Formats: sequence, structure tokens, C-alpha cells
Amino acid sequence: MPRLIAQPTLITAAGNKPKRIEEFVGRVNSGDAGVSVARMVSPHGWVEPGQRPEFREITVVLKGSLRVESETGVLDVPAGQAVITEPGEWVRYSTPGDAGAEYIAICLPAFSMETVRRDA
Repeated sequence: MPRLIAQPTLITAAGNKPKRIEEFVGRVNSGDAGVSVARMVSPHGWVEPGQRPEFREITVVLKGSLRVESETGVLDVPAGQAVITEPGEWVRYSTPGDAGAEYIAICLPAFSMETVRRDA
């Protein structure tokens, strides 16, 4: 039977400025360990620590632009585009654009503090 997710759980975000994370599916809101789906809203100038996660992350930008730094370069991902990062790949996300960004992040397996492996 289909299961309704009536509302997300707000998750505390890492980074230099407050960012809104609404987890719809994942370890916290729905008890799913295999996948997490969250809506993110980050302000202009937000930067999070670099990370080398153990999960695959698919990010779809809905509004604004998301910057994704890696060991091989920098991608600016505008609204209407997506980016995929693979497990073990170092990345750092930020929103330097004036509009910030709104995006959906899908992690396989689900995001966890134990597997995100953020820089010290």
C-alpha cells in the first residue's frame, strides 16, 4: 500500500550560514536507510565543509545556482540542471550566487552523519 509522507523533518545543516534541510525520505523522517530525499534551501554566501561521502548523491537544482567543487574542478549548476557525485569523491557545496539555491538531494544509501565524512 502506498505510504504518505505528510511532512518533512527539519535537519540541522552544516556550513557558515543557516540552511534549511527538509528530509522527506531517509533515516530520520521515514526510517529508510536505502535512500534519502531532501529539499534544501540555502542562502547567498552559504558554504559547507568539504566531504568525502560513502553514498552517491544526485542533486537537482530547482532555483538559483549550486556550486560543486571537486578535486578535478568546479561546476556551477543552475536551475533546471542536475549533478551526480559518486561515493568516495571529495566535494564541497556552496551557493555564492545572489539568489542562493533551492534544490533536491537524493542520497543512495541514505545520508547519515557517520557516512558523510566531512573535513575536519
